[in-house]
This record gives sequence, structure tokens and C-alpha cells, in this order.
Amino acid sequence: MSDIFYLLLRRLRQPLITLIVIYSVSTVGFVIIPGQDDQGNVWHMDFFHAVYFVSFMGSTIGFGEIPYAFTAAQRVWTLISIYGTVISWLYSIGSLLALFQEPVFGRMLRRRSFVNEVSNFNEPFYLVCGYGITGSAIIKKLSERGIRSVVIDISQERIDRLEMDDLLTRVPGLCADASLPEALDDAGLQHGSCVGVLALTNNDNVNLSISIASKLLAPQRIVVSRTESEVNARNLASFGTEHIVDPFRAYAEYLSLAAHSPYMHLVYDWLINPYHRPLSSAYKKTSGRWIICGLGRFGKALYHEFAKHDVELVLLDDDARQLKNYKNTVVGLGTEAATLEVAGVREAVGIIAGTNNDADNLSIILTAQELNPKLVTVVRQNLNTNTLVYKNSNADFIMESGRIIANRILAKLKTPLLPVFIEQMQRQDDVWAHTLLNRMSSIASDSELDSWSITVNEEATPAIMAIMGDGDQVKLSALMKDPRHRKDQLNCFPLMLRRNGDLKLLPGELTLLEEGDEILFCGLADASDQMSWSINNYNILFYLQTGEEPSHNLLAKLLKRI
Repeated sequence: MSDIFYLLLRRLRQPLITLIVIYSVSTVGFVIIPGQDDQGNVWHMDFFHAVYFVSFMGSTIGFGEIPYAFTAAQRVWTLISIYGTVISWLYSIGSLLALFQEPVFGRMLRRRSFVNEVSNFNEPFYLVCGYGITGSAIIKKLSERGIRSVVIDISQERIDRLEMDDLLTRVPGLCADASLPEALDDAGLQHGSCVGVLALTNNDNVNLSISIASKLLAPQRIVVSRTESEVNARNLASFGTEHIVDPFRAYAEYLSLAAHSPYMHLVYDWLINPYHRPLSSAYKKTSGRWIICGLGRFGKALYHEFAKHDVELVLLDDDARQLKNYKNTVVGLGTEAATLEVAGVREAVGIIAGTNNDADNLSIILTAQELNPKLVTVVRQNLNTNTLVYKNSNADFIMESGRIIANRILAKLKTPLLPVFIEQMQRQDDVWAHTLLNRMSSIASDSELDSWSITVNEEATPAIMAIMGDGDQVKLSALMKDPRHRKDQLNCFPLMLRRNGDLKLLPGELTLLEEGDEILFCGLADASDQMSWSINNYNILFYLQTGEEPSHNLLAKLLKRI
């Protein structure tokens, strides 16, 4: 606010000085010029009357000659003063309007309004740095869950888009450089209700600066950062960044599952990706030779993940130096049919166009599809402006780094148990994953599958704790009953139970709950809302357990315990 006043006074310095000088001269003139009272005697106006007269004269309110009629000399001075004060007012008002139209002053006013709005937050919120594809997808999901967020982005166009987006909750945005600690502080980094910082800009150095500033200014805040650099990822991990999301490595892990465990891949897809692949896609042949075109950072990440599972690979790159330390290589980009023929495209089961050029990637996919229509095709999208073209490429997988990062971060924010479950499930075989996938399909079909977790304690599940306090036990199955119709089941089931550090995948519905249990569920979002009634309302949970209304009579409670 002091900066605003400083700029205001600085830009209006000359107009204010002009006004003060003209008003002062006009006032002194009326004091000096002699007048005449009603008796014909010489009379001089005092300073009070002079200031009073000049004040309403200069504002053109209209006036009478006070306290006596003016002499000719006073009226001449009045004419001079009128023109002088009116001109000075026009000059001052024009300078003020020009100041209001200046972009810098508008930005300062918007920033002050933003700071005031954020400082008045009294509920948990996330500070999101970057409102691109990743940031917008995350904020939309947070808004749907009723979680507040604050945005910083260096592009005013993106902040304007934020204002126009149809979000369920108000999301304040600031156009500023998120790498500056002052901007982060204005956005609520040190606010008591800030629960985490998401560094999602497309610049690794900026994300690194955000993470460092967050750990220094608010060490207790959770920091999630995206990165596309191996060096930067190690740097982020060195000072305790909680979650580091590398789109290349994340997508390589995701895609390698499709190559060696198609059912496990679909389970992963359904849990992470809201726009998950249909169940029928698991029956497409994915085991066999895969061709990777482009051995940059993405290609190398794919190679290392595929190699872990002994997948047959052929590597293509137009730079022979990139292929020097690898086996089964072909020098060439893959945009020509001859190069793909040498790589064995007709016998391959999949091809990955992973260069950093969208035109080359699309050319590779189109050429490969003509040579082998049965190929599983994966294409990397580098520019968001090419989305329409990629949607019509008929590729089986489109790698959009923004979407990948958004899905991974949302999985971590929804519940810390979900990444733990994903890690544990990958230790199972594909038959186990097939059974789980069928169960998921029976619950969600083609709808979006959601996941959530509950912790059995007084704060999160007061109804469960109250019933356990009465000496009764609560089965896991009670939580999955519809509170509106006890005989109906909610569209959900438990994925994992964590008790005293021990993990149990797909726990039985007859499992008896204990204090401290953490349960991960998956199902439709509506089931999560219904379950929240059961775990928070004693009467509802008692009804789901017994089919009866609870008695609030003290004698009845004592007899029940006996």
C-alpha cells in the first residue's frame, strides 16, 4: 500500500503544487485587495473568509459575494482566480486519470487487492505457481473437491483466463514472477492456512527457485515440483522437496506397464487418469518388439524402463553419437519408410515417436501405420497448439507432459495412500491385476473412477470412534452401505488397509476396524460423499450396523452394555 501512495504522490506532485500555488495566490489576493462594507468604509477580507470564498469558487459550486458586495478590483481578481483554479483542476484531474490508465498503477492496485483477499483466507489452500495445462487441470479438480487455491503466473493472459474459467470456487490470481520470494509471500506462502506449494511452471530454474524459497520461508509446507531435467531432479531432492514429478520418467513407467503387464497398466490408468482407457484395450497385443524413435531424455527414460522387463527394443535416432552405447540401433529419424523397414516395423508390436519435433512425430506415426496397421502407436506432443492435430492422428497413446504431471500430482494430493498402493500392486502378477480390473469395471464401467482414504480417529471418523467407545465393533462392510438404503451397497470397495505400518491389499469386507487404521477406497465420487455421512454421523452408522435407530436413553445404553 505504501508503494501505491508513493507512486500516487510522485505522479501528482506537479498538479498538487500547481493547485496549492494558485489557491494560495488567490487567497492572498483577496486578503490584500481592499473592499467596501455596507457603510462605505474600506474593509479588508480576513484569511478565513478568503479561504472559504476561494474554496467554493474554485470548485465552481456557485457563490455570493461575502460578507459585502465586491468592489470592481475584487471582481477582477475573482475572474482571474476562477480561470486559474478551473485550469489547475482540469490539469490535476487529467493527470489523475492518466495515472489510473497506466498499466503499472493498475497492476499495483490488483496486487494490493490480491494480497488483501489471500490474507483473509481462513480455510486450507494450495499455492499453485503456473496456470498452464498442468495448473489449470489441478485447480479444476481441487475446486470440484471444495479445496481452495491461489495462482501465480507470469502471463497476464493466463490470469485473465483464470478469471473467465467456470470454477466452483473463487481462485484469486496474481500476474508476477513466481521465482521472486516477495511474490510468493504476497500469494500466502507464509499464511497459516497454506498447506502446500505446487511449482508447475515450464521453466526448471523457476521451479527450483520456488522450491528453495518455500523450504526457507515455510519449511513445514509440502512442496511439489515438476522438472524435465535429471540434474534438477537431484537438486530438488537434495533439500527435501516432498514430491518431484518428471513427466518423461512418469510416462516411461506408465508405458512400460502396457508393454509387459497390460492389465496392471489399465489398473494404474484407471486410478491415475480420469479419462482412462476402456477395458477392451487390454486385449491388444503389446508383448514383442518395440521401436523407439528419438533417443533424447524421453527416449532414454523409455529405454531404461523397458529394459527392466526384458522388452525387445530397436532404437532410432538421426544422431549416430546418441546410439553409440546401445544395441539394436538404426541411424535415422523414422520419418522415412525405408528406415522403419530396417528397424523391423512389420514385425513390431509398438512404435514410439518421441522426438522433440511434433511434425516429425506425426510423420513417424503416419508412416508406421501405413506399413503395419496393427501397431500400438505412441506419440509425444510437444506443443499445446497442436492438440487438434494429435487428436485426429489415431494414435493409441498421446504423451502430453502437462496432463501426466497433473494426474500424478492429483493422485498424491488426493491421498498419500494411493502412491503406496500403486507401488505395492506392481509387485503382483497380471492375473491379480485382471481380477482387480474386472472388479473396478463392475463398479465404474466407463465413468471416472475416484479414490479416497479415511483414517479411524476422533477427528476424521467420530461416528466409528463413538460406536467403538460403546463397546461395539465396526466392520469394514458397514462403511460401504448406502446410508439412504441400508440394503444397497455403495459403488466402491477397499483397495488397501494400513495398520501399524503393515499393508494389506484388497482387505475383506468383514475386517474389524481399529483405531489408527488407514483405508484406501476406490469407486464413484458419489460414494465418497455418502460414506462421509456414515463415518461422521453416529445415528446413521448405528442404523447401518444394526438396522435400528439408536436409543439415547441412559438406561437403555447401560442395559445394552450388560
